[in-house]
Amino acid sequence: MSEKITLEPVTRIEGHATITITLEDDGRPLDAQFRVTQFRGFEKLCEGRPYYEMPSITERICGICPVSHSLASGKACDAILGIHPPETAQLLRRLLNCGAFIQSHALSFFYLSSPDLLLGMDGAPDCRNIVGVARVHPDIARDGIRLRKIGQQIIELVSGKRIHAAWVVPGGVNAALLPEHRDEIRRMLPEALAIVTRTLTTFKQSLGKYREEIQTFANFPTFFMGMVDAEGNLEHTDGRLRIIDAKGHIVADGLAPQDYPQFIGERVENFSYLKSPYYKPMGYPDGIYRVGPAARLNVAGGCGTKLADQEWAEFRELERGPVLSAFYNHYARLIEILFSIETIEKLLDSDALLNSRVRALAQPNFLEGVGCVEAPRGTLIHHYRIDENGLMTWANLIVATGHNNLAMNRGVLQVAKRFVTGPDAPEGAFNRVEAVIRAFDPCLSCSTHALGGMPLRFRFVRPDGTMIVDIGRG
Repeated sequence: MSEKITLEPVTRIEGHATITITLEDDGRPLDAQFRVTQFRGFEKLCEGRPYYEMPSITERICGICPVSHSLASGKACDAILGIHPPETAQLLRRLLNCGAFIQSHALSFFYLSSPDLLLGMDGAPDCRNIVGVARVHPDIARDGIRLRKIGQQIIELVSGKRIHAAWVVPGGVNAALLPEHRDEIRRMLPEALAIVTRTLTTFKQSLGKYREEIQTFANFPTFFMGMVDAEGNLEHTDGRLRIIDAKGHIVADGLAPQDYPQFIGERVENFSYLKSPYYKPMGYPDGIYRVGPAARLNVAGGCGTKLADQEWAEFRELERGPVLSAFYNHYARLIEILFSIETIEKLLDSDALLNSRVRALAQPNFLEGVGCVEAPRGTLIHHYRIDENGLMTWANLIVATGHNNLAMNRGVLQVAKRFVTGPDAPEGAFNRVEAVIRAFDPCLSCSTHALGGMPLRFRFVRPDGTMIVDIGRG
């Protein structure tokens, strides 16, 4: 009879999940699964709602990723209207997204993962948190808190609120940027640049301490997908999708997001509420691919900004081909923060940024629309269908965490086989199994939706914890 180890809950991630490790008779890991145990089902909640409510509805999927969802939703609604938002609206949407990248990446790097990086994978569990970081490395903790605050302040100055602003609308945005808010954003950028620059220096100097983690944190060949601009550079809001293989060869380029059903398939496993997308030409599960910070830097031919390009070149020197280890997502997040700061600087200098025409008005001209952006965690797709009255009849969301599901499951098994020697393995071994998930920075509230028959389980227990009945479906 094989024995199972359950890590519940997976800590320092957004949402609720467990990891189960199945052991062979000699105690070695045989299999491991990343089980997402929460269910949201926003696709069904949206049916019957007017299409124009979708940006404000879907941004409430998550308190960390509201900007990403509102932007993808807004673009899907733009497609239903059949219009292009005014130039100023596009610039402001991009500016908002840069603020979201700064705050989200700062949260992931400093709050969720720095306890492992600064206090050690084998550090005392009760101290391995942001409070422990503040106690031992107060300057770094202050930097992280300040950098995330700057990102949130940029979001607030652009959209009016830090969370769930309901500012992105079909056809553009609902308010122009005030000159004094532009100037306030500009004043914050030097401090943000100084923080991310010294953090990059410190992080790169520490990489030698994590050789085993680099070798085992989802370090295996896969495809990679990300958005690029017309020159093939890093792009977060308006571009085409590119897919490369594990050797860096481009296998598909210039992919229009609205054509995603032609190259992305979706499956559901019975152990998780998280969908498992795959690259259709390779089938399931051979079509495993990854999205997110490191994937974007692998796919792109550069960043297109001076300082980020310098860091991108160093990043790509880590390996001869694409950078495979998920551990390097931490590195890539810092580079993308730098890229976002430089992009904001360019946007603030645009003559069109303060124009008052920020929305194109129209009635629905199409009954279907797809919107796609790069969220901090990876490619985000919103696909809507409406009826003749403009009411939602169907929605499908493919979220970054879902794209990475196959890779995360393979990653926890790789780490478990390296570090877990049995049920009595040291706590640090199990922390590494969790840490590979933190390297992907999953957002589970965003990602647990619906596709066909979903597994459902009811467990009835007595107050003392003993099981009365366990009923499963699906």
